[in-house]
Amino acid sequence: MHRRDFLATAAAAATFAPAAARAGAMTPFSPDLRPPVDSKAAFVDWMATNRGEDRGFLGQRWDRYKAMVARHDLWDGKDIRAFLFTPREEFVGKSNLSRAYVWHYLDIGFGVTITGPHTVGRMTSVIDVKPGEKVLEIGTGSGYQSAYLSHLTDRIHTIEIIKPLFERTRGVYDRLIARGYSELKAISTRNGDGYYGWPEEAPFDKIIVTCGIDHVPPDLLKQLKPDGIMVIPVGPPGAQHVLKIATAKQADGSVQVARSDIYAGAIIPYVPFTRLAGDTLVGTHDGN
Repeated sequence: MHRRDFLATAAAAATFAPAAARAGAMTPFSPDLRPPVDSKAAFVDWMATNRGEDRGFLGQRWDRYKAMVARHDLWDGKDIRAFLFTPREEFVGKSNLSRAYVWHYLDIGFGVTITGPHTVGRMTSVIDVKPGEKVLEIGTGSGYQSAYLSHLTDRIHTIEIIKPLFERTRGVYDRLIARGYSELKAISTRNGDGYYGWPEEAPFDKIIVTCGIDHVPPDLLKQLKPDGIMVIPVGPPGAQHVLKIATAKQADGSVQVARSDIYAGAIIPYVPFTRLAGDTLVGTHDGN
């Protein structure tokens, strides 16, 4: 099901209807398109004019950006720009619109959540995505993480194990593309078990895992390029540490793997890394 042109059902589109009336015309995204960051008013005015987004949500996005910088969850200009360009309100669902930019995770149905913006920002900052790099995301979920990544590179592959959620999120992408968010065309989606990665598209420069597991999946490590970076929540259920896994090719041709905790030992709970047998979800990959 590797198709960028997957057509959403009418029901899925209705569930994630546009968050607010468009404020203006859409200027297509490009690497040179940059909103001002000198003041909240300038940012909101520019985005409303050039991206046609709601001023209320834009103000909330600016406020969250400032908090993320203060907490060292956004590190440099490219990651700040990616966050400011991504309309989180389009991915949280109707019931959570009033809380689109709160700091914590939100329920999106199917027993999973949309990760809080601070964690998304830090994990994305850690993998340091550069233009043209190929990125694999495990756990598409709401679609927000991949949308965020689409402002950093045009080669994104994302896997979702829950088929109805996969279909709903693919519908969100297609609706937003139709509205002018052409950067989302960079996202290739797949319904399947992310534990085994996406071998047909490997290797990847960067891998980001958005579900918790008690070990690093061997296939994901194999699909990471030498000198690549993976971020993954590792640990027992509900008590994971978010690890940076960095590979480095040595002079003798071997590859060295280094691990570090991006939160200096703090526990960051994640939904479990579920397992698929045929078309049926059958527990998790813990203990594999």
